[in-house]
Amino acid sequence: MITITTTEGLQAFCDRAKDRPYVTVDTEFLRERTYYSKLCLVQLALPGEAEEDAVLLDPLVKGLDLAPLYALFRNENVVKVFHAARQDLEIFFIQGGVIPKPLFDTQVAAMVCGFGEQVGYETLVRKIAKQSLDKTSRFTDWSRRPLTPAQENYALADVTHLRVIYEYLAKEIARQGREKWVAEELEVLTTPATYVIAPDEAWQRVKTRTSSGKFLAAVKELAAFREFYAQSRDIPRNRVFKDDALLELASTKPKTPQDLSRSRLLLREARKGEIADGILQAIEKASNYTAAEMPKLDQSRDKIQVNPALADMLRVLLKAKSDRFDVAAKMIASAADLDLIAAGERDLPVFRGWRAEVFGDDALRLCKGEIGLAVKGQRVDVIAL
Repeated sequence: MITITTTEGLQAFCDRAKDRPYVTVDTEFLRERTYYSKLCLVQLALPGEAEEDAVLLDPLVKGLDLAPLYALFRNENVVKVFHAARQDLEIFFIQGGVIPKPLFDTQVAAMVCGFGEQVGYETLVRKIAKQSLDKTSRFTDWSRRPLTPAQENYALADVTHLRVIYEYLAKEIARQGREKWVAEELEVLTTPATYVIAPDEAWQRVKTRTSSGKFLAAVKELAAFREFYAQSRDIPRNRVFKDDALLELASTKPKTPQDLSRSRLLLREARKGEIADGILQAIEKASNYTAAEMPKLDQSRDKIQVNPALADMLRVLLKAKSDRFDVAAKMIASAADLDLIAAGERDLPVFRGWRAEVFGDDALRLCKGEIGLAVKGQRVDVIAL
């Protein structure tokens, strides 16, 4: 087993990779003690059976430069293959400012090919590669060195089996003519904005049903301060203060350090120093919001009036379409989407791209009374009216 520990070794591997059709990629990382994921290991494999075709890359080695890897990620002649790529891509975007292209995500492709929703890597290894995975190293602290042979084997299996899975799914996607479907699903993953959390928008991740403008202004400023503080010091946002403490502070609106000391939920470390100062400044800033500046919850969909009979018919139609195209129903439309359609909502993903072709266009016809559903044995057919 080869572990790359030098920039020269990485460059040599990437030079070989430039002449191959694809490279499979996976990472091991830690995030429990940091805001951003700490990259601990990169696994890479090329088509082939030679030992040098599947390697581990140790990014923790001092002086190792990942620039050759990032150049490979930018090489559009080599497909970069991941499974459930989002967290991996976030790491490479944050650390290297790069999103691998062209990209192939085997989880997305498997869902398009009828393997179910959010299908796991282990399932694909078993069903496609006809192998089993050793799970004993699943909970490894990947920042510790040296790694054991068992840990190295476990990590490398994440990219060696991926070669077989990719080749199978790529052929299946091409056979079914669903390349466009996969491309549409990957747009979110290849968009840089997916991996950027702006402090001013962080409040929208805090769950609350309180619609008071003054309360939401405090939530917004407190969440923005917490996000900025956590990002700038690379610590988990919950180490600054948790959501329940944030909501308590937005409600009580402390004005002095003494007020903070009376908080039931605020961590001791947050009652003094920079965090305490940031909390008090956030509360003061929120108190100066004008009526026009007050944030508002999006409650437009809380008052929708669903036609229950139509919603039930849409569920039957979705099941029929899911079976016909062998695609997970939830990948086409969620239960909430069906209720929104039955309430008259039309600005939904289901009415765009491949989802419209598979389900959305007929859903609209059903809503207009232009088609009906007929049961024939075990099958549900669409009939024109």
